[in-house]
Amino acid sequence: MARSRSQQRLWIALASALVQATHVLAQQAPQFEITCAADIHDKPYAGRVFVLLAAGGGQTPLGVPRWLSDEPFFAQEVERWQPGETLKFDADKAVGYPCRLADLPAGSYSAQAVLVLNRWSNDVLQAPGNGFSTVVVFEHDPGAPPTVGLRITQRLPQPELEDTHDRKYVKLRSTLLSRFYRQDVYLRALVDLPPGYANEPQRRFPTLYLIPGFGGTVAEAGRYLDWFSFRAPGSDLVIVFLDPVCPTGHHVFADSANNGPWGQALVRELIPHLEEAHRLIAHADARYLNGHSSGGWSSLWLQISYPDVFGGVWSTSPDPVDFRAFCGLDVYAPGENVFTARDGTDRPVGRDGPFAKRSIRSMARMEAVTGRGGQLYSFAAVFGPRAADGKVVPLCDPQTGVIDAEVATAWRKYDIRHILESKWETLGPQLAGKLHIYCGAADTFFLDEAVRLLDDSLKKLGSDARIEMIPGAGHQLPRSVFTRIGRQIDRHYQERYVKPREK
Repeated sequence: MARSRSQQRLWIALASALVQATHVLAQQAPQFEITCAADIHDKPYAGRVFVLLAAGGGQTPLGVPRWLSDEPFFAQEVERWQPGETLKFDADKAVGYPCRLADLPAGSYSAQAVLVLNRWSNDVLQAPGNGFSTVVVFEHDPGAPPTVGLRITQRLPQPELEDTHDRKYVKLRSTLLSRFYRQDVYLRALVDLPPGYANEPQRRFPTLYLIPGFGGTVAEAGRYLDWFSFRAPGSDLVIVFLDPVCPTGHHVFADSANNGPWGQALVRELIPHLEEAHRLIAHADARYLNGHSSGGWSSLWLQISYPDVFGGVWSTSPDPVDFRAFCGLDVYAPGENVFTARDGTDRPVGRDGPFAKRSIRSMARMEAVTGRGGQLYSFAAVFGPRAADGKVVPLCDPQTGVIDAEVATAWRKYDIRHILESKWETLGPQLAGKLHIYCGAADTFFLDEAVRLLDDSLKKLGSDARIEMIPGAGHQLPRSVFTRIGRQIDRHYQERYVKPREK
């Protein structure tokens, strides 16, 4: 007997539901059972535990550069993991990227567990002091998932920081920051001394304060200084490499609700200490600033926030200096979405190579697994407010990308272009001859757009700021630019500090 159309639709729906149910039953997550050696952590643990995978087997997942790869990794928040107890990853509770644990494709994988013990580093996974397991290779069949045992028996080593004849490491406890964090917090730096410094014990020297980009730490200062050739032959500059790392990412030496008074700590605590300990000239016309990327933003921020403390800034490829062009996004415009452009396409992180293939949406999903320390989280921590429970308030809904207009308004007090325009009557005379910005004309992360807007604004204000767009350059600028900057700083020092005192 022929079925009615309503019966046919019912049978189709039932068949579809049966197929879906069968798929759910067949697709199961691998089971990860994690233990930790007592000499790694012998107390109840509360925090985030990670399982990192690398497809193909035979690799070390901990070494995978996850920001530019899609190798799977998963995290589970635990409250009281007791010593000696086996932690079983719960597929329903664990968060993962680029997929849920239950949706892990079949295949061969290398696996490694990470226990977050370093709560200060923004590199959540590879922070010195973290516990990690040896690599285990396994085959995953979603129809018959394996059980993988991972034992955490090792710690990532602390970097060896040893003074040399001309490079001295500095670690200074900050009273201001320790009070904010309610624990001991230290300001760190590397002081790079010019040739002949030791031969002139009565002399004081000019200083360039150098701030690295996102992820840069004092442990990498030597390599950073060797590449950025600021000191020309015969230059007297002492170069101080500042460490900008904090738990949320890069604190950019801005006083903020989430990160605390980093700008004040630098100006009121670290700089006076350095000037006394290393014979630096305690005068604005002998204190200069440089930074690249997030450090480029930092250096500009410090110059406009403390115009009488610093004698000039040479900022390169700064993070967005005008929030109307925040990496392609107008933060203030109604209807803007962090993840999606006006034409409905996903916003890319960058315009070249692997960065063009990575979307901001996927970047946000990845940061949801790491939990803190990523670039988006870092922006929110500096520019945004702090919630009543102490958490960072994001700019947008983490699922949809829809911007919270109140949070966007709160960001405005860190918008460099807005600050300069609104306070130019006071800042203009204080910043005369002090603003220098260099940016690639096709910056990899669209940062040139904000620099151009700032340039237009400063020209209308009548500023003598020197802003140069480097033709053909992306985010990384030619070394020749930094050589020029070093010469300009030397000339600035001679004209503003040395010559007036020779008269």
